[in-house]
Amino acid sequence: MFLSIFDIFKPGIGPSSSHTMGPMVAAARFLGALRTGEREPGAGPPARVTAHLHGSLAWTGKGHATDRAVTLGLMGFVPATLDADAADAALAALPRTRTVTPPDLPPLAFDPDTDLAFDWGPPLEGHANGLVLRAFDAQGNLALEETYYSIGGGFVVTAAEHRTPPDLHDAKAAAGYPHPFGTAAEMLAMGEASGLTVAQMKRANEAVAHPASLDARIDALWAMMDDCIDRGLATDGILPGGLSVRRRAKRIHEQLQAEAGRNLAQPHVVNDWLSVYAMAVNEENAAGGRVVTSPTNGAAGVVPSVIRYYRDHCIGATQAGIRDFLLTASAIGGLVKHNASISGAEVGCQGEVGSAAAMAAAGLCAALGGTNAQVENAAEIALEHHLGMTCDPAAGLVQVPCIERNGLGAIKAVSAASLSLRGDGTHFMPLDNCIEAMRQTGRDMSSKYKETSQGGLAVNLPEC
Repeated sequence: MFLSIFDIFKPGIGPSSSHTMGPMVAAARFLGALRTGEREPGAGPPARVTAHLHGSLAWTGKGHATDRAVTLGLMGFVPATLDADAADAALAALPRTRTVTPPDLPPLAFDPDTDLAFDWGPPLEGHANGLVLRAFDAQGNLALEETYYSIGGGFVVTAAEHRTPPDLHDAKAAAGYPHPFGTAAEMLAMGEASGLTVAQMKRANEAVAHPASLDARIDALWAMMDDCIDRGLATDGILPGGLSVRRRAKRIHEQLQAEAGRNLAQPHVVNDWLSVYAMAVNEENAAGGRVVTSPTNGAAGVVPSVIRYYRDHCIGATQAGIRDFLLTASAIGGLVKHNASISGAEVGCQGEVGSAAAMAAAGLCAALGGTNAQVENAAEIALEHHLGMTCDPAAGLVQVPCIERNGLGAIKAVSAASLSLRGDGTHFMPLDNCIEAMRQTGRDMSSKYKETSQGGLAVNLPEC
């Protein structure tokens, strides 16, 4: 398995890559198994489906629209191509039909009131984000059962895949990738041996699968991110979910533009620009809009914000620099996911906004001409200062503190890149050790603070 830039960054819908996109993808995989004829011995064709949500998918599933996502997945929708109007129409018809009609399968009975269950007991053994999908034949016999884990960033594995994970490092080498680094130390060593930057090594790896279209696909990724920022900056109103959180990005952006036109801005106003770009993305995500995982939906504003900052505020920014930014950032994101986690339900928000900040810091450092050692240092600084960050969303919604948190993650990323560029890359704590510290911290963190909304800010709410 090779974690491509297009695995780390992929189009999807809000509000959560693990709780919305992942369950929808799991349902799509389940339908695929049904289409191939997989079933229990003696069972007839599928006639009914059910879904059981466990762990964090149950505890914060309503706020993350997990029930909606699973239902849409069982209808045949997938995140990358979801048509919002068609999805809304299908959901509106469900209370009347109590049936889903996925393509290339017979109609399947599905009553969300009885066939979609939230299990608020202990999570499944494999991961905090677990769901069990079952199909039954017309006589009520079990036709097919599969357990899926949504492991962050829209990645989904079956229980069997989770028990026997592939050796990613050996698999990459066997597949013929020229620079198969699985750790930051290997990345630096391969860069020194080859004389290539992190972006150049990542580009060479990507070219194995995308020899002709790589730049066009990278540019399309950035265009989707940039469009998301613009949509967020142009939209106001109240976010859904019941907290009555008002969108702020549009108003703040208008204030910043007015101040710039009159030369009234304070020197620290760059922090406000970074925050407003990030908040625009995460307000779109919170509203269920289209975003790009970076590496998750909950942290989707950090990388786009810092790229927009690079493009619009930094001297000498180029399109080639944006490509190097994204290639470098995806390399760092792959290292974190491979050696720790990007799942808030597994390690807290240090794995989401912390990982995103490390990716953005490395990307900006590379785009500004940093050496490989400085790139690794930038990622380590950003991640180090997110260690221990909890995931405690109020009401299970990706709004408080998630939207502002992306803005602060972007600010930290720029500071980390700037600090690293002031040095020669020499530093005390290697990135690999910092990633391991994050993994251990997440392992030891109470489940109350790992996307369950059972502790922290999620239970310390204003009195109504």
